[in-house]
Amino acid sequence: MDLSNLKPAEGATQSGQRLGRGEGSGRGGHSSTRGTKGQSSRSGAGTRPIWFEGGQTPLFQRVPKHGFNNAPFRTDYAIANVKRLQRLLDEEVLDEDEPVTPELLANLGVVRSANRVKILGDGDLFEALEVRAHAFSESARRKIKQAGGSVTVVDL
Repeated sequence: MDLSNLKPAEGATQSGQRLGRGEGSGRGGHSSTRGTKGQSSRSGAGTRPIWFEGGQTPLFQRVPKHGFNNAPFRTDYAIANVKRLQRLLDEEVLDEDEPVTPELLANLGVVRSANRVKILGDGDLFEALEVRAHAFSESARRKIKQAGGSVTVVDL
């Protein structure tokens, strides 16, 4: 015996009711157990969208629209903090002589993408680094320069 030979026990299954197949079916030929007239007596009546309000103007069309949303055009930056750069120096992953670029940060897994990288000023930096990125916060710029490093803004 294997799975291909299995079948339900005798009498365990029943065929579904065949509605709308005439008077002789035992389920009414006229309305087929759906009641009389109206939307829910028609075929496909159960497939209305969840926001459907019976033909009344839907709420999202009755409420006035206002405001402005610039989301499709906003500039998203992958961020890296100064403390993360210091941690990479401490772990000897970064070399002081090598410039820190968006591509290097992406290869090290600090940021997901090298498309737009912004350096933020959370934490402290104790060693001089040459940092290149698309944007810098004022505090990050100040901390990198205080440590003796240089800041270069790269274009896209």
